[in-house]
Amino acid sequence: MSLLYSGPSLAVLHEEYAARGRVDPDAQLTSSSRLVVDVPVHRVWAVMADLRAWPSWASRIRILELGDVRPGASFRWRLNGVPLRSRFAVVEPERELTWTGTFLGRYRAVDRHVLESLEGGRTRITVEESLAGPLLPLFYREPMLRANHERWLSDLARAAA
Repeated sequence: MSLLYSGPSLAVLHEEYAARGRVDPDAQLTSSSRLVVDVPVHRVWAVMADLRAWPSWASRIRILELGDVRPGASFRWRLNGVPLRSRFAVVEPERELTWTGTFLGRYRAVDRHVLESLEGGRTRITVEESLAGPLLPLFYREPMLRANHERWLSDLARAAA
């Protein structure tokens, strides 16, 4: 892993990775977390896809600008105080919400949120992310990324219950 790796351009990352259900496997940081909740998939989707409501239940998230939740639409938000610019790549109701994003002008991410309906009205939620940019591992590490995912999953499960 190179400390200077920036990954593909944002356009390529969006079209060739995120829109095709992939993260960047060569990114300095990748993480995947899962949680099974005793909530039907339609309820989890309703909460997850309502970005305007995220600040009411999601720790450390603020939505700054949001139009429609549809492929190609952009939104701006803050996570842990860091301003992010993102664009939806996949919006498949009750199945997947994926976007690409940038922060500090040089760091690029793919965030995938995949839902699977299970027997008994349960749902498996999988969060997968790749994050790349020059010198990234010097100030941000995989355990920090995983902790954000675990907090997100916990908050989402509580909000959907």
